Amino acid sequence: MSIEAPAVPGRRTGWSWRTVGAYVALTKPRIIELLLVTTLPTMVVAQRGVPPLWLMAATLAGGALAAGGANAINMVVDRDIDRLMKRTKNRPLVTGAMTPRAALVFALALEVAAFVELWLAVNLLSAVLAISATLFYVFVYTLWLKRRSSQNIVIGGAAGAVPVLVGWAAVTDSLSWAPVVMFAIIFIWTPPHFWSLAVRYKEDYQAADVPMLPVVASLTRTTTEIVYYTVALVAVSFLLGPVADLGWTYMITAAVLGGGFLYLVTRLWGLAQNGLVTGRDAMRVFGFSITYLTVLFVAMAGDVLITNHLH
Repeated sequence: MSIEAPAVPGRRTGWSWRTVGAYVALTKPRIIELLLVTTLPTMVVAQRGVPPLWLMAATLAGGALAAGGANAINMVVDRDIDRLMKRTKNRPLVTGAMTPRAALVFALALEVAAFVELWLAVNLLSAVLAISATLFYVFVYTLWLKRRSSQNIVIGGAAGAVPVLVGWAAVTDSLSWAPVVMFAIIFIWTPPHFWSLAVRYKEDYQAADVPMLPVVASLTRTTTEIVYYTVALVAVSFLLGPVADLGWTYMITAAVLGGGFLYLVTRLWGLAQNGLVTGRDAMRVFGFSITYLTVLFVAMAGDVLITNHLH
């Protein structure tokens, strides 16, 4: 597939704030934000306190560069299907804000910068982990699974879970069971998070011939899978307590959040049994899933800091 694109009539050449905005949009800032929200608390748990500010800044910067580059490559590869989906039709490569070649060069530059920055300012292990996430996201999810398998987001979700490994490695220059369980939390969280979004935008994925689960399976089966994954997610979130030596602040938060998540997904399942699921119902689950992950990781860090203060 060629990465050249015809010039867009009337498009101005040169840089402008609009061009800068297009390059920023290429990195999918909202996704980067969620990845970093999981990285920083992981570093606090690994440190058993607040890591040096320079280390947090260096790790977050490298992680943002790597994730941004991966997202940009994803947009280059998926520009043909982005054009067919209402949700993505305003992305920079669809509107012609830049050429695919320029976007790819930008993305690769971000990846090189991420690796060098993490290697020099943090450590080699964190740099290797960050780039491995990009390679997995691009080659396993985007190029191999996304257009071929309804399990695309299940397996591909591993890439989004790697930032916690990067955060842990940045502090300890090693890995252990605690970051592996944190990885598992995000890995298992990804299907109910993404499938609820895919329920809302089912027609988009159908138009682009992308076999997301809600496209190839009934709403009953999709919501049943969402419930199964959420049950597993809550169980693994409890496992993290003893593995990472977290106390009641974290465990109570995990229980409350897990109860709320289970209520919403079982409600969605019940609606699916009667054919009553609406886009709003699905987006309610999607929105809460973001809150769930954010607050759960903040509670991990909060538990460590509270424990340190009490002692």
